[in-house]
Amino acid sequence: MNEDMQDISGYKWNYAHESCAHKYLLPQIYKLLDEIDWKDNNKRIFDLGCGNGATAKNLTNKGFDVTGVDPSTEGIAQIYAKTPNLKLYEGSCYEPLDKKYGKYPVVISLEVIEHIYSPRKFANCVYSLLEKNGTAIISTPYHGYLKNLAISITGKMDAHFTALWDNGHIKFWSERTLSILLKEVGFNNIHFKRIGRVSCIAKAMIAIAKK
Repeated sequence: MNEDMQDISGYKWNYAHESCAHKYLLPQIYKLLDEIDWKDNNKRIFDLGCGNGATAKNLTNKGFDVTGVDPSTEGIAQIYAKTPNLKLYEGSCYEPLDKKYGKYPVVISLEVIEHIYSPRKFANCVYSLLEKNGTAIISTPYHGYLKNLAISITGKMDAHFTALWDNGHIKFWSERTLSILLKEVGFNNIHFKRIGRVSCIAKAMIAIAKK
C-alpha cells in the first residue's frame, strides 16, 4: 500500500446500510443511469470509493454489474460481512485501477472527492477507467455563494467546515472548481444536478461528464 493510500485508508465504517445521503442521492443516480445508452445491454459500472458497499448493493439489486474499490479496510469488511457476493475490493484512485479492472461505460463516485488529497489523481483515475464516450457521475457536497452566505450568517461555519472529523472533508467544491478539474483531464459535456433542499442551498451536486 503506497503512502497516499495509507493517508486515506483510515475512514471509519461501523455499519453496512445506507447513509442519510443515500436518501437524496440514489433516486437521482437511478434517473441518470436510466438515461444512459447501454450498448448491447452492457450495464457495467465501476464504483470508485464504494465505502461500505451500500450503493453497489442497491445498483446490483437493480440489475447492474458493479465492480468497485475503497481504501477503507473497515468498509470492505462491512461489505463482506453482509454481502460477500459483491465485487468490491480494497484499493484507491492512487493506483492504476484500469490496468487491473479494465474499462467501463459508467464510473460513479459518490461523496468521495471531498476526501481526496490529490484531486487530479482522482480525476485522471476516473477518466482512465472509462470506455470511449463513457460517462462519469461524481457527487460531492454543494458549495456556492448563497449557501456559503447562509452557513456564515446562521453561525454554522464550525459545524460545516469542521476540523475535528478524522479523515473527513478536506476539499470544498463548487460547480466552477469541479468543472475546471474535469476539463483539465479531458472530460467534456460537463453539467450538474443539485439535489437535497432547494437549488441555491442544495445538500449535494452531481457532476455528469463524458469522456
